Amino acid sequence: MGSKALGPAELVLAASVARRYYLAGRTKIEIGDEFQLSRFRVARLLEAARSQGLVKIEISHPGSVNIELSEQLRDAFSLQHAVVMDATDDHEASLRQQLGQTAAELLTEITTPDDVLGLAWARAVGAMATQLKSLPTIPVVQLTGALHRSSAQASPIDDDNSIDVVREVARVARGPAYLFFAPFVVRDAVTAQALRQQPDVARALNQIPLVTKAVAGIGAWQAGLSTLYDSASDADRTSLTDQGVCADVGCVFISADGTPLQTSLNERMVGINATQLRDVEEVIAIPYGIRKRDAVLAAVRSGLVNSLVTHASLARALLAESNR
Repeated sequence: MGSKALGPAELVLAASVARRYYLAGRTKIEIGDEFQLSRFRVARLLEAARSQGLVKIEISHPGSVNIELSEQLRDAFSLQHAVVMDATDDHEASLRQQLGQTAAELLTEITTPDDVLGLAWARAVGAMATQLKSLPTIPVVQLTGALHRSSAQASPIDDDNSIDVVREVARVARGPAYLFFAPFVVRDAVTAQALRQQPDVARALNQIPLVTKAVAGIGAWQAGLSTLYDSASDADRTSLTDQGVCADVGCVFISADGTPLQTSLNERMVGINATQLRDVEEVIAIPYGIRKRDAVLAAVRSGLVNSLVTHASLARALLAESNR
């Protein structure tokens, strides 16, 4: 019956059965009793209704999450979670807030009381923190030092630093906050080493091996695409470019092929390293902007980032590159 065209009587009967089953929520037994049909005949009529186009089943989401792109992105890069928004990306600050909201919803959904949450500084992570409404009672760990930007670089929507972000998320989680007052980058390795040994800094950094979920941004090593790049000296920018840096995630630099790089800047940074980031069970990144495509590819190729919250145009660009 499923492949053979239905006659007029069967067509009407199949439509009536389908309407009761899919729209009215009636069971096959109830429908069989009404039409004096066996349960198996009802099942065959429902199959015919689908095959003849009387019933079209569509799986969709009423909100802004693009289910199809999310599934494609997850499968293409073997991600734990991929959430793609149908968001307009013509205004960066608005896009960041939209993605922050979605990331907050994802984190609320997947975080368990057994997790330890780590947060690496990024403007999108700051946007997420302001929109979190609830979390289990868990520890929250600062993964990077504070990155202070000039007034020309900062804007009212993203002027929180890593300390403020950890404090806000810990307030929502009602758990301990492992935070520290230290810069992201200092002038020399000796100063960085001394800072790492300070009690508050050491206390927070010692929690990093316990982190099970982390949230971070992905920076592209170009002007305007990485807060770390924008805050670095000209000499550091040139040096890391020459060393093949394509992306940065927290304190970790990554080449275009996904290789974590030990650069001249790493010894002067206070925060999580590549080995520690790799040991985190799930690292959720919140990238945005088409120009970050290569950096996002580098991050997922590295295996250090295994979940993404992003927008449709960037997801399509990533998928197009993965199919080459």
